[in-house]
Amino acid sequence: MFHKCRIPAAIVSESVYRRSICLPEHSHELGFFTFIIDGHYSEVVKRKDVVYSPQTVLWRQADISHKDRIETASSRFFFVEIESSFSERLREHGSVPEHLAEKNGTLTWLASRLRNEIANCCSGTPLIAEGITLEMLGHLTRTNTVRDRQPPRWLIRIIERLNEDFAEPLTNEELALEAGVHPVHLASAFRRFYRQTIGDYVQQRRVERASALLLDGEMPLCEIAFECGFSDQSHFTRVFKRQTGETPGAYRSSLK
Repeated sequence: MFHKCRIPAAIVSESVYRRSICLPEHSHELGFFTFIIDGHYSEVVKRKDVVYSPQTVLWRQADISHKDRIETASSRFFFVEIESSFSERLREHGSVPEHLAEKNGTLTWLASRLRNEIANCCSGTPLIAEGITLEMLGHLTRTNTVRDRQPPRWLIRIIERLNEDFAEPLTNEELALEAGVHPVHLASAFRRFYRQTIGDYVQQRRVERASALLLDGEMPLCEIAFECGFSDQSHFTRVFKRQTGETPGAYRSSLK
């Protein structure tokens, strides 16, 4: 664990709250990400009260008024405050949402990688940390763009199928037949709206499920690999490390 340090593009910090607290309405000078590692956090933004659970990453632009509540004692948060100069440059390349919450998605894995890189500082850390931070910011613009263009209903059905059956050995041909489109059209539309291949999406869902199992208990890694659809523990370890920057064992240890 660390307290606060400056990297190119951002100021990162980690805080542990030993008791439940409630903060009055306020805003921040810098836009920032909050990675909820442990505990539960809720906020009121524009009269909407929302409760968030661990493995959620929140984004909030600067000067957005909100109230905060730390719901559980011993809650832990990782913060990434974006330097104002980078925020201004970001707006030149696309629209950025005022507020975003994403659980067990791309932002979660990027925030976890950034936290791990900072905690295990080496000579290459500033460059790597900057790259990860810029990926997080780039994800914001892509997310906002996707929201502005609605995917067709058949593609939404495919996403629902992938979310349900990600551990099964699905094929592009099978999914295209279910959608009623050509496999090439399916692949093209998927890339257009979700910025990745179907295979990448399935692996991401598998890693998301695996991370939840690693957090929840002491299930053996070989059982987690089977539960999440990996061919074996070795395959599980390779994919998990590629997406998070850590092995499953190291990831589990970092959350204790």
